[in-house]
Amino acid sequence: MHKTILTLAIQTILLGSLPAMAQQQEETQSAPQVGDAERISVTGSRIKRDSFSFATPIVSLDQDAIMDTGLGELSEILVEEIPAIAEGVSNTNSQSSVQNTGLSTIDLRNLGTDRTLTLIDGRRVVSNSYSGNYVSLSTIPSAMVEKVEIISGGASAIYGSDAIAGVVNIITRNNKTGFELDARRGYTPEGGGKEFTLDAGYGADFQDGRGYLYVGATWDRQFGLAWGDRERARYESSFDYDTEKMCNANNTIDGDQCMRDISMDDWRERSDNTAGGTFEGDDWFYHPQNGLTEGFVEERDGANLSVYERLKVPSDRVAAAFKVNYDLTDDVRANFQVQYSNNQSLNIKDPEGQDYNDTELVIDPITGEASEQAAGSISPDNPFVPAEIAATAGSSVSWDRLFVELGNVITDNERETLRTWAGLQGTAFDGNWDWDLSVGYGKFKQQQLRRNELNILKLRQALDAEYAEDGSTIQCADADARAEGCVPVNIFGYGSISPEAADYIRANPTITTNISQFNVLGYMSGDLFELPAGMVSTAFGVEYRKDKQDLDTSEGHRYGGITFNLVPSFAGDIDVWEAFAEANVPLLKDAPLAKHLSADLSLRLADYSHKNIDLMASYRAGLMWEPMDGYMLRANYARAQRAPNITELLSPPRGDYDSFADICDGTTATSNEAGHDNCRLDPGIANAIALYGEFEDENSGYSPNAGNENLKEETADTYTFGISMAPAFAPGLQLAVDYYDIEIQDAIEEIDNQKILEQCYNSSLAYGQDNTFCGDISRDSEGQLMQVMQRVFNLSEVRTRGYDVALAYQYDLGDWGSLKFKADMTHVIEHSKTFEGNDGLETLNYKGELYSGIFDDAATGSITWRWQDWRVRWSAKFKSAIVDSHERVDAWESLQADNQAKLDAGDPDAIANPEVPMYLYYGSYVRHDISVSYDLEFDNSADLRLYAGVRNLFDNQGPFVANTGDLYESGTGNFASAYGGGIGRFVYAGAELKF
Repeated sequence: MHKTILTLAIQTILLGSLPAMAQQQEETQSAPQVGDAERISVTGSRIKRDSFSFATPIVSLDQDAIMDTGLGELSEILVEEIPAIAEGVSNTNSQSSVQNTGLSTIDLRNLGTDRTLTLIDGRRVVSNSYSGNYVSLSTIPSAMVEKVEIISGGASAIYGSDAIAGVVNIITRNNKTGFELDARRGYTPEGGGKEFTLDAGYGADFQDGRGYLYVGATWDRQFGLAWGDRERARYESSFDYDTEKMCNANNTIDGDQCMRDISMDDWRERSDNTAGGTFEGDDWFYHPQNGLTEGFVEERDGANLSVYERLKVPSDRVAAAFKVNYDLTDDVRANFQVQYSNNQSLNIKDPEGQDYNDTELVIDPITGEASEQAAGSISPDNPFVPAEIAATAGSSVSWDRLFVELGNVITDNERETLRTWAGLQGTAFDGNWDWDLSVGYGKFKQQQLRRNELNILKLRQALDAEYAEDGSTIQCADADARAEGCVPVNIFGYGSISPEAADYIRANPTITTNISQFNVLGYMSGDLFELPAGMVSTAFGVEYRKDKQDLDTSEGHRYGGITFNLVPSFAGDIDVWEAFAEANVPLLKDAPLAKHLSADLSLRLADYSHKNIDLMASYRAGLMWEPMDGYMLRANYARAQRAPNITELLSPPRGDYDSFADICDGTTATSNEAGHDNCRLDPGIANAIALYGEFEDENSGYSPNAGNENLKEETADTYTFGISMAPAFAPGLQLAVDYYDIEIQDAIEEIDNQKILEQCYNSSLAYGQDNTFCGDISRDSEGQLMQVMQRVFNLSEVRTRGYDVALAYQYDLGDWGSLKFKADMTHVIEHSKTFEGNDGLETLNYKGELYSGIFDDAATGSITWRWQDWRVRWSAKFKSAIVDSHERVDAWESLQADNQAKLDAGDPDAIANPEVPMYLYYGSYVRHDISVSYDLEFDNSADLRLYAGVRNLFDNQGPFVANTGDLYESGTGNFASAYGGGIGRFVYAGAELKF
């Protein structure tokens, strides 16, 4: 074979040891002929090869599979069709998110969205959130998608940071010609959940085939799902397990009662924040018909705020893309692609509720000093105070109220994404080498408006009202406040707050996020030299990337004093230079028990600008052995690394919400549960015990996140071993089994809120300021958790391992068409996190826990029948049985053992037939889908495809998961997002026209 000087130079410098290996093999066998198999680009490599010559397992999803789902969101399609992929952020799980409502991301192996690298045509793209490297798949026009390829295991040696769990590569249309128009509509027969999607695309060759262009656009509207759309959502679940009676209980008008003694219609979960207000504890309230009334009972007279919940947040998106390729010469091609998307989501929540002693964090803009401020109680001399309340009040009037006059709290997000690439591709050195040089730029902007929050500082001024000198005009008592426009607020009664007063105390904070990415990539690939088994194919390249992020928040976000989260402004950038090399080395060919044996080797070096990140080296070695036709074994080892992102490094504490249970819940003066001795040392909890006899957890779930400038990169060792079979004795049968093991050291993680609480109150290190975990916990004067701070650290280890099984079988029915069976399954053997606690290393198990979203087993299966112009597909999705949380299981087993010991001892207080806690053990879940399509051909060369289907044919909406209470994973509207979030049966129909 002809070699150029460059080829010889690269061979000598970088692979000097391989010729010796080649010479040794030439002594034992003659060189076989190089095959003529077509060589294509495959995700996970920059070397063109046939699709079977890659050691890392690849899963792909083509256009037919995408269309069969009847879904408009690509992320939902991937989650539904590929068991190894879990939902990241979606419209059914982000209702309370500060910045991510409306995003559509995925999570491979449940290792986090940040560890799943999402590519478009093999290129990195700009993130859609300051939370991390979150690529929202809703920004990609559906009409542009040709197929999706997923590789499992570390791919940092090929693509750089973030590819620890693997890579999801969205491949766009390239050779499609003609016009396509696809319209689809869907709805849920039970009500709500309407969707409408319109896709259009056009592709054409031009200038005698030297050029090709494709333009595509998508408009998608999802109307969402409201509380009133589902019967299950109306039940006011507030679950508790009565440890004395050992029964399942729910809150009622008369307090917690065993569920066996009541009906679901007796359940209550109300708030004392009512539209007319409650005053002096439970002494007074405004009844909607009777006006000012004595004797408020919260679960009878309070507000049911769950009616405002959105089971699925509505969203709109418009996305468009244009790509063009043009052959400048026979050896050089120019390419250009631009993508634009506009995504909007509107999450309408309940009006803001506030108590007189609810505190909000306030930061002094000059000194930076932090304090907690409340609106405070009202003087009985306030002109608005009714005489009845003033007569019974002491020195002040306490209050609780829902500020409905301000309107519902609304999170309004608009996101714009622009992604562009331009480059040149060509061949060199007599066509033996390919080269690629490209420049990419992406820009993302998110504008979030949070409407109708409360300004606590202004409310405090407005509640301090007096009569003016004329004796009739009511004004704010503070002259400085009046000078700044203070309007007195009357909170006594329905509709009592004037529009002017509402405007004065209203806060509409904003968050503006700007993220950009600039990328330059250049590489060459080609055959370096020939071994007896074939050519050694290589690729070499360099890449430069600069990521910038600027988070600009309004004054209320920066300095607090409002009823929304504290989100400071911050900005930063990271740049990285990288060099990489890759080789595919054929070792044996057509030898005994070795029809083919080859090795994949790759290395990537990365130099980051951040001070704590040393030169990162990611590498990979893989073997692919085909002992005979139809059988292939593959093994792969990769060292993958992920550098901390800008937010993880630089973010000040910023507000967010999470769900957690207070370890101090149920503390009394004599309780002996784990941690309660230390809980009683907290002044607020001690105060609650003195007042009520027992401390009851009513935390809001507020859990701010904070960055850490001392972070360094995390490092993963990933192993995959697999076998693929397509035996000759069973034509049409394909089977693949792949084992994976991913172990991440120095993992960039947060310690779970639950563990922070346990380390503070239930460890060998004393409770107090010397316990660093206690420093991240704040409580109010009644002991309620105000916040649990979550900081990111380089923890000791995160590990997951398991195996995937894929089966496909195609059977020819002759005149009756053909059948295709397909099944995919993922089994998780381990999923754990290890961190350094006060008492040494602690390992947390997340496998089989709904709170973590990690099922032991997940599978999908389908049968597709094709006959003439008909196509019918039946599919099913399976999720294994699961527990709410392992901590609850341990607590139940301990309680059960204690009760059994009492029974054995003849203790009369023992319970003979204790109830198993509800919402602790959930059974397996199976869902069925069906789709039908019919193709029509017209004489004018137009094709029409009509299709329809039903997702979740038997309306399996998953287990009842209580909205709140003594459980870890709560369900919005009593539905869990892992089971569809209450969508249930979904019917769709559409038409696709091609000409």
